[in-house]
This record gives sequence, C-alpha cells and structure tokens, in this order.
Amino acid sequence: MRKSNQVSRRNWLKTGGLSLAAMALMPNDIWATNVSEAQFKNNKYLFDIENSLNEFTPPIEPVELPLKAILRANENPYGPSKLAIKAFQEETFKGNRYAWKTLSNLMDKIAKKENVTKDQILMGPGSSDILEKIAMVFFQNGGNVVSADPSYMSLIKVSEAVGGNWKAIKLLPDSSHDLEKMEAAIDSETKLVYICNPNNPTGSITDANKLKDFCSRISEKVPVFVDEAYIELANNGLKDSMVDLVSQGKNIIVARTFSKIHGMAGLRIGYMVTSKEIMDKITPITRGGMGITGPSIVAATTSMDDVDFLKTTKSKITEAREYTYKYLNSKNYVSLPSQTNFIIFEIPMEGDEFLKKIYAKRVGVRAFKFWDKNWCRVSIGTMDEMKLFTGAMDEIFA
Repeated sequence: MRKSNQVSRRNWLKTGGLSLAAMALMPNDIWATNVSEAQFKNNKYLFDIENSLNEFTPPIEPVELPLKAILRANENPYGPSKLAIKAFQEETFKGNRYAWKTLSNLMDKIAKKENVTKDQILMGPGSSDILEKIAMVFFQNGGNVVSADPSYMSLIKVSEAVGGNWKAIKLLPDSSHDLEKMEAAIDSETKLVYICNPNNPTGSITDANKLKDFCSRISEKVPVFVDEAYIELANNGLKDSMVDLVSQGKNIIVARTFSKIHGMAGLRIGYMVTSKEIMDKITPITRGGMGITGPSIVAATTSMDDVDFLKTTKSKITEAREYTYKYLNSKNYVSLPSQTNFIIFEIPMEGDEFLKKIYAKRVGVRAFKFWDKNWCRVSIGTMDEMKLFTGAMDEIFA
C-alpha cells in the first residue's frame, strides 16, 4: 500500500473523534462494564438511551450463592468439542511463537468454505470485535446506520460513540426485518445497513430469498453488513447465508463467530468476509488476527471439521428450545419465534423486579424493555438447566 494511503492509529483516533469515553463503549466490555456501573448507581436500566430498546440492570450476585443456571449470554453449554480442546492444549506448548502460520492456514480453510479469496477475510477475537472495527471506520466522520429495532446493539452503540446516528426501523409483526421500510430509510447520509440474521435479542430470522434480493440491490447504493452469528443454529443453517453475494462481487460484509455453535465464546475467535473495496478501508487500521491466540486458532480449525459435534450440539439445543417453547405456550406466555439458542417472551412484571426474583432462584437471564412491553430473554442451556428455569418461573408466577 502506498504511504499516502496509510493511516496511523494515533492520527486516526484524533481525526475520527474517537475519545477515551468512546473507547469505553467497545463491544467486548460494553455489557459487563455497564452492568457494574448500573449496579453501583442503582440504575433501573443499563443504558441511558431514548429509543425504544433498553435493558434492565441485573441484581448483584451474592458470592455465597452462585448461579445454578447461567442463561444470559447465549453461550453453548456443550462446547468446545473434545477434538478442539485437545488441539488447543497441544498448541499451548507453541505459545512462545506468533501464530501467523496457523492463522494463515485457518484463513485458507475459511476462504475455501466461503468461496472467496484469502484477502477478503478479516479475522478477529469474536465477531463483536469485527462489528466494533467496522463501526469505528465507517462512522468516524458521521453518517447514519440503518438497522432493525430491536437488534444487537454493539455496532450501533460504537457507531454512535464515534459520531454516527442510528435510524431504527421497527421489526414486522412476525419479528422479521421490515426490508421495505429499511430501504426507504436510506438517504445521502447512510454509511451502512446493518442486519442481524437471525436477530438478537428476538431470535427471529428473515426470509432468505427476500433478504438476498434486498442485499443484492441495496449493496449497489450502500454497503450491507449481515451479522450471521447464529446462522448455523437456524433451521436451514448456512443455506440461508448471504455469503455467496460476496463472491458475486457485491458490497456485502458477512460476519461469523465460533462463539455459538462451536462453543468457543471464551476462546474469542470470529471472522468476516467482504469485498476487497471494504477490506481496503479496514486493513490500514487493523491486521485483524493480532488479538487471537494460537491455541484458539488451532481449536477453531479443528472444530470446523468436527461435523458430529456440530450436528449433535444443534440437535440438543433444538430439543431444549422446543421443551422451553412447550412450557411457555402451556403457561400462555407470548414469545417470538426463534431459530437460535435463545427465546424472548413477554413477562407480566417490570423487568428489574423480575430479575431480582429469578436471580434469587439462582437462575441468570436477561430482561429488556421495547415496544412498551417487558421481555425476558433466556438462553438455551442443557435440559437440566432449562428445567431449573421453568421451575423458577413456576415459583415466581405461581
């Protein structure tokens, strides 16, 4: 790359207006940091925002009473696979060396899987890190991001922190993306369209054919970021992915993570595939893979080949999800359709009070406020954990 095109990180932070306060909002720390601050200040909500989405502050967990069921972070209770764990352990003995070669091997594997070239891949410690980098690069000089309401907030919060604006488009009654209104919301200041599919925190998925048509057309006007963190857990799995649009030359970003179906949330690894045009905007700022450990890279490489583990995991999560749906339906809770490892449903109680009661039962979940309703989002754990959850619900709403 020519020297004139290079941007030093220090100058970029200055010209982009990325203050220390904005850095404090980075996705990797956003939930835990805000929980601690909100608990200290005794705040009802985690975020001081005026739009229709907010989250209730969970109570402080007593040290002497640890949670029996941690169902709040959409983690996979069955992973990593045994083969990935073994590969991780063996690779720790090479921890004195940088992992560029093993990272290159993983990128070759991903490129083949996604039918793109290696220089169209950016690695990161989880997909949230990638959302963060995209937000910082795209919105350092303002502009707006068009996205669903509610949706996953990491990219949105960071884009606002560096000077961007959020154009929130309410989901349709079936909780899929309102693609028609999203398209109408695009204007001369729109820098990016962000779509989380399946969506978080609702768990809903948007029809693949409609979404593919939307992404194909809209990407001719403005880049489209499709966050597919949960796509492998969806009914059709990777068949519903938008990644083939990248290989067709569309200005699309697709992000994936090893945190969900691969069960590697704590090992921190994810990636995105995109056009070379967008990669040219990102690579002057970050090398991407520098924040990933060698053992995590090798574990991810191994996990991609552990087909039996991935199939079994999806089957167990689906079974526990259906058990939970059956329970919620039997108790007349209104829930949204999910193709992920979590379910969100309406609760007849303010979210902060509900969290106090269910945490007292040693079950951890999340509670949200949107559409003028209170919601509980419960992650899908093992069947035993889901029975702890349903038992707690029976006691709270007896």
